[in-house]
Amino acid sequence: MKSKIKKILNYFTTYEKIWFCSIIILAFVFAFLFPEEDIGGVNGKVIMGLYLLNIFTNILCELLISKQSKWNFLVSLAVEATEIAICIVCAYRFATMASTIFFWIPCDIASFINWHRHPDKTEKELTQVRTLRGWQEIMILLAIGVWTVGIGYLLTKFSPEYGILADNPVMENVVCYLDACCSAVGIANGLFILFRYREQWFAWYLSAILETAINIISGQWVLLVLKAGYFTNTTYGYIKWTKYIKEH
Repeated sequence: MKSKIKKILNYFTTYEKIWFCSIIILAFVFAFLFPEEDIGGVNGKVIMGLYLLNIFTNILCELLISKQSKWNFLVSLAVEATEIAICIVCAYRFATMASTIFFWIPCDIASFINWHRHPDKTEKELTQVRTLRGWQEIMILLAIGVWTVGIGYLLTKFSPEYGILADNPVMENVVCYLDACCSAVGIANGLFILFRYREQWFAWYLSAILETAINIISGQWVLLVLKAGYFTNTTYGYIKWTKYIKEH
């Protein structure tokens, strides 16, 4: 057991371990400073527990993606479970919940299989990664715009009687469109990851910006710690993937 633990610890660099521990500690500090209130009869401590679990699994998944590890997809399944639970409890972000159930979970399984089939020729723990062409990027951006307008409009027509934004209809509608855009970017991101494209890091940046806005509007301050983790690790991952692509 000691040798296995040592092997796992040695797998991560000093920077990666410091980054991971810093985000976890900061999350607990925010959880103490900004406790969650009860929502729809669900205890605020239970909601906060889901937030913290979501942060832990998310940053571990992000770190493994930056290291081109196929094992990130197993951790990602735990991420999906916590995000579905949060959407149900808070009665919001139904576009994200639907894309998580019907897209992300199957995509994680397919991605694990695809990444397993494309290991680096010399370093087997790495997966081969690549980059998109210009015309592909334009088509994806157009699709995201159409999805955002269409799905966002449909979401505004569905407003539950309870929820984290039930007392603020205007902000609830704003979040509907932000959520629609976030789900579209998430789907694009999932496809980028599935096919091992570097552009998934740009999608992470945009997702982090959109989710930061949603978290601020919804008063989910502890989840802003996760977004700080997104921004820093996304930069780190982009640099690592770019270096790999140039070298190979």
